Amino acid sequence: MSTIDTTCVNAIRVLSADAIEKANSGHPGLPLGAAPAAYELWAHHMKHNATDPKWANRDRFILSGGHGSMLLYSLLHLYGYGLTMDDIKQFRQYGSLTPGHPEYGHTTGVEATTGPLGAGMSMAVGMAMAEAHLAALFNKPGYPIVDHYTFALGGDGCMMEGISSEAFSLAGTLGLSKLVILYDSNKISIEGSTDLAFTENVQKRMEAFGFQTITVEDGNDLSAIGSAIEEAKADTQRPSFITIKTQIGYGCPAKQGKASAHGSPLGAENIIAMKENLGWPKPTESFYIPEEVYAHYGELSKQAGAAEAAWQELLAAYTAAYPELGEQWLAFHRDVDADALLHNEEFWSYADKPQATRNLSGIMINRLKNLMPQLMGGSADLAPSNKTQMDGEASFCKDDYSGRNIHFGVRELAMTGVTNGLALHGGIRPYAGTFFVFSDYMKPMIRLAALMKLPVTYVLTHDSIGVGEDGPTHEPIEQLAMLRAVPNLNVFRPADAKETAAGWYLAVTSKTTPTALVLTRQNLPQLSGTGRNALKGAYIVSESGQDVPDAILIASGSEVSLSIEAKVLLEKEGIHVRVVSMPCMELFEKQSDDYKEHVLPRSVRARVAVEAASGFGWGAYVGIDGATVTMPGFGASGSAGMLFKNFGFTAEHVVETVKKVTAEV
Repeated sequence: MSTIDTTCVNAIRVLSADAIEKANSGHPGLPLGAAPAAYELWAHHMKHNATDPKWANRDRFILSGGHGSMLLYSLLHLYGYGLTMDDIKQFRQYGSLTPGHPEYGHTTGVEATTGPLGAGMSMAVGMAMAEAHLAALFNKPGYPIVDHYTFALGGDGCMMEGISSEAFSLAGTLGLSKLVILYDSNKISIEGSTDLAFTENVQKRMEAFGFQTITVEDGNDLSAIGSAIEEAKADTQRPSFITIKTQIGYGCPAKQGKASAHGSPLGAENIIAMKENLGWPKPTESFYIPEEVYAHYGELSKQAGAAEAAWQELLAAYTAAYPELGEQWLAFHRDVDADALLHNEEFWSYADKPQATRNLSGIMINRLKNLMPQLMGGSADLAPSNKTQMDGEASFCKDDYSGRNIHFGVRELAMTGVTNGLALHGGIRPYAGTFFVFSDYMKPMIRLAALMKLPVTYVLTHDSIGVGEDGPTHEPIEQLAMLRAVPNLNVFRPADAKETAAGWYLAVTSKTTPTALVLTRQNLPQLSGTGRNALKGAYIVSESGQDVPDAILIASGSEVSLSIEAKVLLEKEGIHVRVVSMPCMELFEKQSDDYKEHVLPRSVRARVAVEAASGFGWGAYVGIDGATVTMPGFGASGSAGMLFKNFGFTAEHVVETVKKVTAEV
């Protein structure tokens, strides 16, 4: 290791320790131990450009161990990505560009929001899949316009979390050779030695998944780390897993190798001792970085930028040689024409017969695949049930990365993380499907998609007790309330074909919000009053026939037609009811106060919500005087018809509930 390399590695350590100390909060252990690996990767093996952080053919770096965020912030500062020293000094402070964990879209150079351990690993797999897919579609001999690596750095916690195993199993099956995992193996967790709960042979596990495994015995040996990275790149058949044996809190005499280095500031005296131990100049001065360090990083940054300049020339030559592919490349990287899709009559057309909304969703997917070449997705081994298959399209697999149908296997959690990675990479518009009840497995990564403002689509079928004979384990009850509680997530439960088309329109035209499409297994009738007004979240599908209705029925999905049946019966008894379809509460809340008053006038206090799920959340719309016809507990095993009747989802029971509410009001 040269003197300047040593100094530049230690600059990462010192900067990280000082920022954490000033914040009196943070995790110094990972930055101190993993600094050599990060420096070697960014300095000599990774394509990146601080002056154009989003260029398409850059290598991706994901810090899966997001608690070590100061490692990444130090790199971004030293390479000139726009983080100033003042930003570093504001680490973990409100409104700063250096929050406690890296946040995508908030800090330039951060490729993914990380923090939940293992999540970054699944997103890295998605990014590697996107690279492989686009390379298969666009590369031509002499024109490797898609040719980059995905690197992810994580520690023991990332290896313990189940999402990593799910994602790595898929990566190995797919042979994603452009994926390189750097394992910061320091054998320390918050509670002490990892031997307390984690004694497996990680390398053997990774071999079983289909990875090339490489071990670096000394985490401070830049040459060995560099050789390992090049060995990883040389394997064109398998993803690679590099175990780098490090010491947590390296350089701090009182903390090195101890659990106390993980999640607490080192302390002012220990930082001075660390700087003296590392031979750092001006050890008593906080945030001191020698000019030669900035100069060296500046030179490295210029060299990194030259890679993009060469790629831009290659892309220009490629576009000239293959103009049609050049235009398609642009199409893959731009949004769908929302106005054209809104007025595309073929997209909105439907057969006037009872159909399950899961089937209708499948029809929409196959219409969209011809309009959106970047659409790509699949299911957690449930495509025949979820109707997520694109007809006439190949499967994405090791032998054919050009395929658009993804077989995620029974891995809902990793599947959702992978779709985040596909979206983060760019050039792909992903969707993922499973049974609605298993959104429980997806929720943590759905939350990250919402936090990162990624417009991923979730196809969630078998949406109620209509699942029937599969019984309560497969009948979603509380999942609608759960997903509706996630900020920046549109939860859309359509009632028929026109509303299903509206749901898909919403999903593929969204720019900053993911969409959960909640779909039936059972057939539903096509309704005369539905339409594109569903894009307002709630609207009147059947009017009462008088200026002010006696009561309002509010429903979603399969219960809209049930509410219309009840309305007919109520009219025979002289009770005039308005039926409102509310496929998406989130969209309705974004409408003007005048529109909301038009649909749900305050003067009408007799309101009943009808939904075959938990009633949690409906109080906002029915008020203190209203009622709900919802699920009071879990479902049961039996035919769908029997269950709907048994749990009160009949026109007669809805009528009784409305009459009771109107009488009380």
